[in-house]
Amino acid sequence: MACVDDVHETEYKCEFQLKYGVNPHQDQSHIWSMKDSSLPFKILNGKPGYINLMDALNAWQLVKELRESLNVPAAASFKHVSPAGAAIAVPLSDKLRETYELGDKELSESALAYIRARNADPKSSFGDFAALSDTVDLSTAMFIKTCVSDGIIAPGYDDDALAILSAKKGGKYIVLEADADYKAPDVEFREIFGVVFSQKRNQLLINEENSLQRIVTKNSEIPSGARRDLILAAIALKYTQSNSVGFALDGQMIGVGSGQQSRVDCVRLAGGKALVWYLRQHPRVLGLKFKKGTKKVARLNARIQFIEGEFTPPEHKAWALNFDEVPEPLTSEEKAEFLKKFRGVSLSSDAFFPFRDNIDQASRFGVSYILQAGGSVQDPSVIGACDEYDIAMALNGIRLFHH
Repeated sequence: MACVDDVHETEYKCEFQLKYGVNPHQDQSHIWSMKDSSLPFKILNGKPGYINLMDALNAWQLVKELRESLNVPAAASFKHVSPAGAAIAVPLSDKLRETYELGDKELSESALAYIRARNADPKSSFGDFAALSDTVDLSTAMFIKTCVSDGIIAPGYDDDALAILSAKKGGKYIVLEADADYKAPDVEFREIFGVVFSQKRNQLLINEENSLQRIVTKNSEIPSGARRDLILAAIALKYTQSNSVGFALDGQMIGVGSGQQSRVDCVRLAGGKALVWYLRQHPRVLGLKFKKGTKKVARLNARIQFIEGEFTPPEHKAWALNFDEVPEPLTSEEKAEFLKKFRGVSLSSDAFFPFRDNIDQASRFGVSYILQAGGSVQDPSVIGACDEYDIAMALNGIRLFHH
């Protein structure tokens, strides 16, 4: 079929050169904007690279959509063009404050959102690109100062926050100011191997009205907090490499499974991360006695290793150096007992579940609520599996593949 809309033929203008592309040997890399347009961001500090900007632009779209849909400050922690975590500003329980090592410090809503996003999968967030939907204040900047992070994008910065962030990494921390009023073109273009693709941008705003009206299970009760979490997870997946499945609880992602060819593998991957997130709150994990002077990142990694418990002899030797007295392993029985309380998790999928094994696996990870597209010939079997586990599931007919 011939192209019928010549108005979408486009030209680009070169804005600036990058140090290199995705890899150092891919030189001659540049950033271009659309003809008669401008970039949707300004560089306030640092020198961004190719991957930095891919992360920044996807992360900014994610938090902007969360803000618009849920009307609460939002944040994301991106690595390699998928969110390690995303969240909105919801107050933290005393247990999570202890788990996240926050003490009793006062936190702004933006700080709450980023702290939650960063703690979905903190191991993966190491060296992230942060995104905030609202102006970055001192509270948020002070937390980011303590994190290993490459850069940030937000619509604005208080003067004291900008000064702190601009000094990070010896003055090389990347600070981008997003243009909150920027309107992206309706049609987007992408070139692969000399072939140019074009399509209408995915401009559909995910919200309760278009996503949670068709509950198909015997259990039709989805409380307000779970409805919020389902929308949060769905919006996060809209900007996650497919296939993808996300777990959310209390206003934050707690596990993202992305880029898998098999959807049930996404469930297992995201579920495994969710279990680690929950087990970080186990009394024995919180009670680990570290040597004086052990750094924050080392404490975090040691706790996760303690939970996972899968050491080679050299790994165990290095791990044991964090403690004056090496703790006894966290047993399978202790984990299982603690995980009995793990309930109320919301799961969203970027496309339909092709088989009931996705539900069988989800049931292992505290899932009580599901949002997915539906439309598979296996829908009756999948719905039946949800009924067996008393899971409430909504179908919205919206596929959210992202590549």
